[in-house]
Amino acid sequence: MTDTDPVESATTDGRDLYDIATWEPRTVLDRAAVGLHSALAGGARLFVVLLAAFVFLAQIGGVVWLASRRPTLGAVALLSALPAFLLVAFVWRQDVVEKEPLDTLAITFVLSVLFASFAATANTYLQQWFGLIPVVGMTLFFFLVVAPVEETVKWLAIRLHAYRRPEFDAVIDGAVYGAVAGLGFATIENTLYVVRGFIEAQEAGVTQAIGAALGTATSRALAGPGHVIYSAWAGYYLGLAKFNRDNRGPIVVKGLLIAALIHGTYNTVVTYAPLSILPGWGYVVFVIAFDGFFFYLLYRKLKRYRLTYLDTVDEGSENDGTPEVETATESQDPESSSDPGPVWDAPNRTDGESSDDRRDGEFGNGESAGGEPGGDGTTDSEPADVAGPADDGTTDDESDVSAADDTGAGEASPDDGGETADRAGEEDGAGPN
Repeated sequence: MTDTDPVESATTDGRDLYDIATWEPRTVLDRAAVGLHSALAGGARLFVVLLAAFVFLAQIGGVVWLASRRPTLGAVALLSALPAFLLVAFVWRQDVVEKEPLDTLAITFVLSVLFASFAATANTYLQQWFGLIPVVGMTLFFFLVVAPVEETVKWLAIRLHAYRRPEFDAVIDGAVYGAVAGLGFATIENTLYVVRGFIEAQEAGVTQAIGAALGTATSRALAGPGHVIYSAWAGYYLGLAKFNRDNRGPIVVKGLLIAALIHGTYNTVVTYAPLSILPGWGYVVFVIAFDGFFFYLLYRKLKRYRLTYLDTVDEGSENDGTPEVETATESQDPESSSDPGPVWDAPNRTDGESSDDRRDGEFGNGESAGGEPGGDGTTDSEPADVAGPADDGTTDDESDVSAADDTGAGEASPDDGGETADRAGEEDGAGPN
C-alpha cells in the first residue's frame, strides 16, 4: 500500500491536482479547517487534563488536603516514595544522549498524579464485579483491569505532553519519562494508603494513628519502585515506537503488555501467596527479588542502548578522521623510501588506530603501497615498463626525464623536465607530519 493516489502517481505534466488527488490550505475555508483541527486536537488534550483534575479533586483531594494539614503525615507519605525516587534518578543517569529538562519531567510527574484518579475510579467500580468469583475473579481483575488501566494512565501522562516535545529525541528518553510517570503514580498512591491508615487508626489516639501511618509507609516504600519499573518498560517502547512509525501501534502495545504482565503478576502473588511463604521478612525478600529481577532486565536493555550509542558515536568519529589519514598516506611518494613494502609502524598513525586498521584501509585487497595491484610500486600514471637510458639509447636529457618519472612525477616531455623534477621534489616532502 502506497501513500500516493494513482492519479498523482500517473501525472507527469505538472498539472494542478488540488482538491482532486492532493490538498494544501489555499482558501479561507481551508485555513479555517486547519485552525479548527488544531484547536480540537489541543482542546481534546486540555479536556482530558481538566477532567482528570476534576476527578482528582472529587475523589482524592480530601486525602491530599488532610496530608497537607498534618506536616508529619505529609512527610511520612513523601518519604515512602524515596526508594522510587532513587530508582528514577538511576534511570535518568542512563540517558547518554541528552538529559531531559526538569520542566518537562515535572509536567509528566503532575499529569501522572492527576491521571491516577482515572485508575482509582475504574478499580473501585469494577472490583465489586470481579470479586464475586473467589481467587480466579480477583486474579482476572488484576490482569484485566488494575494492571492495564494503571499502566495506560501512566503511559498517557507521557504521551500527552513529553512525547510531543522536541526534547524527546531518543528511544531511551521514553524510559526516563516512564520512570517519572511511575514516580508520580507511586507518590499519590502511597499518600492515599498512608492517610487512610492514619484515619482508620485515629480512634485509638494520635500516637497509634501515626504508628499505623508509619507501618503503611514502610510497606508502600517497598511497593513504590515497582510502578517506576513497570512504566519505564512501557515508556521505553513508546520511545521505540516514536522512531519506528511503520510499526508504532504494535510496539506501543508490546510495551504496555510487558508492563501489565509484570504488574499483574506482582499483585496476584502478594495477594494470594500463603502467609507462611510471605510473612514479614518473607514479603520484603520477595518484593526485592521480584522488582530486582525485572529492573535488572530493564537495566540490561538501557545499557545495551547506551553502549550501542557510544560505539556508534566513537565509530562515527573514527570514520570522520580515517579519510584524512588515508589521503595523507596516499599522497606520500612511494619511492621516497628504500623499502617499497608497507610500513606498519609509520609515525603518522593516529592514536587508537591499530595496524590491522591501516592494513585494511591502505593495502587491503592485494594493493601495494604504490596504488593499484601489481606489487611493483607502479600506479596508473606510471607504466611499469619505463625504459632506462641504457636500454633505448636516449640522451642524457631524456634520461633525466625518465628519472623524474621514477620519482612519481608522472609522464613529461623533455621540455618540462625541470618543472617535473620540481614537482617530484615537492611531493617527496608532502607526507603527513
